[in-house]
Formats: sequence, C-alpha cells, structure tokens
Amino acid sequence: MIYAIRLLRKSPAFTAAAILTLAFGIGANTALFSLVNGVLLKQLPFQHASRLVWIWSTRTDRDKAFYSLPDFIETREYSKAFDGFAAFTNWGANLSGMGEAERFAGARISAYAFEMMGVRAQYGRTLAASDDGPASERVVVLSHGLWQRRFGGDPQLVGQKLTLNGDSYTVAGVLPAAFAMPNTEAELFVPLVIETDPYRTNRGMNFLRVFARLKSGATEQQAAGELAAITRRLREMYPVTNGKHTDPRLIFFRDEITGGYRTSLWTLLGAVGLVLLIACSNLANLLLARSSARGREVAIRSALGASRLRLIRQFLTESFLLASLGGALGVALAGAGLRALLLLAPADLPRISEVSLDGNVLLFAIAATLVSAVVFGLAPALHASRSELVENLRAGGRASASPSATRSVLAVAEVALSIVLLICAGLFLKTFVRLQAATPGFVPGHLLLVRLSLPAANYHTPVSIRNFYDELRRRLVALPGVQSVALGSLLPLSGANNRNDILISGRKPASPLDIPAAQNRWVSAGYFQTLRIPVKEGREFTDRDNETAPGVAVVDRTFASRYWPNQSPLGRHFRMEDREFEIVGVVGDVKHNTLEEEPTQTVYAPFSQVTSPGLPFLAGGFNIVLRSTSDPLALATAVRRALHAVDANVPASSVKTMDQFMSRAVAPRRFNLRLISVLAGAALLLAGMGLYAVISYSVSLRTSEIGIRMALGADTRAVLKLIIGQGLRLVLIGIAVGLAASAAVSRAIASLLFGTNSADPFTFAAAALLFATVGIVAAYLPARRAIRIDPLTALRAE
Repeated sequence: MIYAIRLLRKSPAFTAAAILTLAFGIGANTALFSLVNGVLLKQLPFQHASRLVWIWSTRTDRDKAFYSLPDFIETREYSKAFDGFAAFTNWGANLSGMGEAERFAGARISAYAFEMMGVRAQYGRTLAASDDGPASERVVVLSHGLWQRRFGGDPQLVGQKLTLNGDSYTVAGVLPAAFAMPNTEAELFVPLVIETDPYRTNRGMNFLRVFARLKSGATEQQAAGELAAITRRLREMYPVTNGKHTDPRLIFFRDEITGGYRTSLWTLLGAVGLVLLIACSNLANLLLARSSARGREVAIRSALGASRLRLIRQFLTESFLLASLGGALGVALAGAGLRALLLLAPADLPRISEVSLDGNVLLFAIAATLVSAVVFGLAPALHASRSELVENLRAGGRASASPSATRSVLAVAEVALSIVLLICAGLFLKTFVRLQAATPGFVPGHLLLVRLSLPAANYHTPVSIRNFYDELRRRLVALPGVQSVALGSLLPLSGANNRNDILISGRKPASPLDIPAAQNRWVSAGYFQTLRIPVKEGREFTDRDNETAPGVAVVDRTFASRYWPNQSPLGRHFRMEDREFEIVGVVGDVKHNTLEEEPTQTVYAPFSQVTSPGLPFLAGGFNIVLRSTSDPLALATAVRRALHAVDANVPASSVKTMDQFMSRAVAPRRFNLRLISVLAGAALLLAGMGLYAVISYSVSLRTSEIGIRMALGADTRAVLKLIIGQGLRLVLIGIAVGLAASAAVSRAIASLLFGTNSADPFTFAAAALLFATVGIVAAYLPARRAIRIDPLTALRAE
C-alpha cells in the first residue's frame, strides 16, 4: 500500500485526473441511486406493505375507474381473500376562523384505513373505527407537512378545534412525515361516514378509491379471481348501473405510488452506469500505458522472485487506492448532485421527501467503488503480469512497442457505450420537441387559473353558485388588463376524470355495454372564447342558458364524428344523469390528461344547469379562468382581493398561469431529457478523450517507424492517412457495435417516447455522424504531432 501511495505521488497529474474522473462517475451514480432508492426501493411506511393493494374498478370504456358506495360495501362484504378493506374520496376543506381563509386538499377516508395500513400518528392518534358513526364527534387528522407549514409544528394543536367548511372539527392527531397516500394530494383526513353519505344508495355514482390488505398467504391471483367473481355477480344483479363493469385491477401499493416513474428512473440509473463504465475504460487505458512503461520495474521484480499473483496484487492495490480516493470524493460530490436532482425533479415525483444519502446509498457507493477498481484495474494488472522478463530488461525501461489489442478493445467499448447514450438522448430530445409542438386544443398563453371551493352550507343550489360567480366575474372583468373571464369544473390537462353515460335520443342501446360515455365538463358562458377553443359549428353558451332554460350542450368534434359521422349533431338530444340536453354547438378537441393522449369524446354543459348528482362536486371544486393582455400573474393580488370582497370565507387554493400548469404536464419528460443529455455529453467527452489517448500512445510507440517512413520519402499526407485511418477503424467498429446495442436499448425505452420511432433512422445516423466527427478530431491531433517528427531525431533515439 505504501509503495502504491509513493507511485501515485510521483504522478500527481495522472493521479488527480484519475481521481476526478472516478469521483464524477461514482458521484453521479450515487446521487441517482439515492433517487431510485428513495422513490422505488425504500420500504413503504406501512406495516405489511407487501400485502397492501390498490383496487381499480374497470369498465369496457376505461381501465381505471372508481367504485360506488353500494358496490364498495358489497365487495367488502363478499370478499374473503382480504383482511381489510378501505376507501376514500377527495374532499376540499376551507379553513376559516384563523385569520384569512385558506383552502386545503383533504380526503374523506374509512376510519379503519390507518389501522389497516399500520400507520401511527406522530402526535395524538389517527382515525378510529368509532369515528365513522353518524353521531360521532367530527375529528380531523393532519398531514405532517400541513401541520408544519400552517400551524408551525405546534404539538399543542392536538385536541383543538378547527373550522372546516363551516363545521367544527377536533384535531385528533398528526401523521408521520413519511406517510404518503397514493392518488391524492390530501393534507387532512376526516372519516368517511357511510350511513349519512348522500350517495349511499346510488349505485351509479362512482367516486370512491378503494384499497385493501391481502390476508397472509393469499395470492394476488386468488384475490383477483375473487374480485372478478364479485364483479360478475353485481353486473348480473344490476345490469343498468353495472353493465359495463369488467374485472377489477389489483396493483400493489409500491407500483401504484411510483406509477410511470419506475421505467424512467431505472433507465436513467442505467445511463449513468454506462458513463461510469466509460470512465473506467478510460482509466484502464491510462493504466495500461503506465504498466507498459513500467516493464523494466516488473521485470526486475520478477527476476527477484515476485510471483505473477504478487504482481497482480500490487497493481490491483494501486487501482483500489485510486478507486477509494475517487469514491470518497464522489460521495462528497453526490450530496451536491442530489440537491441538483431534487431541484430538477418533477413536482409530482412520489416519495421525494424520503430521498437522502442513507446507509443503503453509502453501501451502493462502496460497491460501485470496489467494482470500478476491478473493472479498470484488472486488465492492466494482467497485462503487466504477463510481460516478458528478458524483453523488458533489454528495453531499458522503455514501453513495449507492441500494439495493445486490449487498449483498442477498450476504446471500441467506449465508443459503443457513448453511441448508446447519444441515441437515447436524441430520442428523448425528439420526444420533448414533439410534445412541445403537440396541440392541446386551446391557447395557453396569458391565462390565469384560480381554483375555488364553495362551502356546502352556503352554496347548495345552482342559483347560489351562479350568483356567486356573476358577482365575482363582474369584479374581475373590471380589472385592468382582463380580456375575459370564465368558469370550468375541470381544466384541460388536469388529468381529472369525470365521465358520464349518455343516452342519445332515438338510439336505444341493445345492452348496457352499448351505452356511450363521455367526459363531462360544466362551464360558463365565454368559456370557449376565453380558452380559445375553436367553435366548429353552432354557438357557445350565453347567460340565457340558465337553470330555468331548456338543457343545452356543446360537444367536441370526436363525439360528433363518432355518433353523427358526416352529419350535423346540432338539434340532437341526449340524456345525462337526470336531465335532457340539446346539442347547440361543436368545438375542437381538447387534451384532458396528457399532451400525448388521443382525444377523448367530451360534452360541455352550462354550470347553472348542473344535475343534482353533480352539484356537490361542482361546488366542491371549480376553476376561474382569466385571459389577460399582459403577464397574468400580475393580476393575482387583485384577483384575491376581488374574491375576498365577494365572500371572505371562500379562499383560492391555487393561483397559477396555464403555462405553469402545462409545464407540470411535460416535467417528467424534461427531467429525463436534461439528465440523459448531460450524461450523453459526458460520455462523448470521455470517449473522445479515450480515443485520443489510444491513438496518441500508439503514435508515441511508433515514433521510429514514422521517422523511417518519412526518411524514405513518405509525405505528410501519407502519415496523416495512416494515423487517422487507425483511429477511424476503431471509431467505425465502435459505432457499428453501438448501433446494434442501441437497437435493443431503444426498444426497451419505447414506452418513454412520444411521436418518435424507437428505431428512428435520423437519430441513429446523427449520433453516428457526431461521433465520427469526434473520432476524426481525436485522431487528427496526434496525427498532426506525428507529421512534425524529425526523422533524424527519431532514428537517433533508437
């Protein structure tokens, strides 16, 4: 070890370069593994987490749907494969009586749910089975984040009263910081009281999200089969409401929480692993050069009795020393890298609060360090131990002139790995460009979005909601810079699902399976004008389309073309829930979930004509949309003042621009692109440096040969052709191997692409051309040095 330290101290430039290269590779891997560990691998904060499953109801026209209360009750009663069943529904809560009113996202949840999940409160208690009775005291449990942010982390809050939506609730407890409930952003939880729920007997009102705990020993297949049998039984018993129901989907909690991030995070970890491999290949090449230069030293050691195993151990000791120093610095850099990753990460990345440099991450860093030491140290050690004793003693300490096939293989591997990363980066770039160019169906610029929720005690009729909106609109349109104002129950690209069955007049469905369904949006007059959704036929809504007027609706182009192809749908009638509507207009398609989705058929109706089942959901959460002539965020303060003047007990839960709202929709793609681009750039730089090192070293070994060629009359063009040709051969072989590997890798990441062929020929060709250019530059620099060799000096050196 001491000898290895002395050797590294003799070559400070090499040692510094090697340590920094390793530190970058190991640090980047450690930082990204921290993200993967926190999001995907770390144990969920639940007891028996491996037995917790999410249960999605499914329909013939959708693969994820909610349960109705009657269906949930009967499924819970008939199931035998589970020892716990729970449900919740999102619930907006307006906090008042403590300064300015504030809006929070909440949930009404089965009181048994926390006990089933094994979640214990950090302070106080969670909900108990006794809390869900009709006569039970109203209690609320707060998330750790809300408790810290709004109430300053005061432990004395437990037992105090809060006024939520005009009702008094006692704070029962505060949840632990690690608690994360799938599919909700709820910050407070109140009991779901089934006995008093207005939809207890309404089998057609689907609003519950359901999860359960498998019995010990029960398998996923058994549970799925049982749920499918229950669903078939309910479908036969209630064909009108359950006719479209298909077998439910079971998804384990970990998979439900991580969702679409699993594939992308593993892909990015694999990409950063390739960068570390390229860095190790570079170091292996440098160490091979050093081992060749140390031929006389090795020969003397062998002559003095050192075995081959002893020589290998000495070289590996040096490699492990380098790797340890690089790994230690890499762990230090990983902290800064992780902070950068968290800043770049999408806002909806799950479990982000659990990401840290913990013990598992440090073990990973140690493993990466040890593996790196073997990867870049083994080849030089084996090469040195095989050196010829007599030849090296005769060489007088000079490097062997024989070409190293190992060095060429390493250079080819670097090129191939870099090509893979370049092609992945190119595919992600093309995907992002296609997403940015995708048409959402409206014009997002200069739009301000204000999310509101009205207290049910004061706003329980369409007239009361309309009066509130009319007064608010009157104040908002008077603000300088406001062009138009509108109301919408759900925004485009919100990802919210509100589908209703539609009965088209004159078209009696043959069976419940044939009943069409569509997304439903309650909007105000001026909605399409404000969002710049084009009216293709007919008219928009007006203020005359109120609660006393006949029901009217506007449909999108997808709905119209599906049910009235090559015909006008104007004047046609359909029934939705408990009201009949006449189609008075057709508008363009709008993206509801993501920019990459296909249009989903949609019907729009005036919010003042909202049906009785939809009224509580509309009042519980809707959006005011303002179009301005300048920066819409400059209106935020004035909008809040206007809202406070209309009703001080109605807070705005969020005020943001549509551009900010849409940015969140492409955030995961942007995150992938940024990281893979940085990694591809690093790979390109490292591979170019490695190629340069191989050719440069080869030129140094062939100094006498080049001198003889030039003494015999070879011109500079011939020498350039010789050296550059050697480099290009390595590059072309590496490109060929890289393209073949990329074909397989690109198919594996096809699910992360949009509007882009995973075998896109332009991307493959661009990556190959880019690296060919880098290869020519890397070969030209040593070649230019070679043509400046003085033949007499080269021959004299012999």
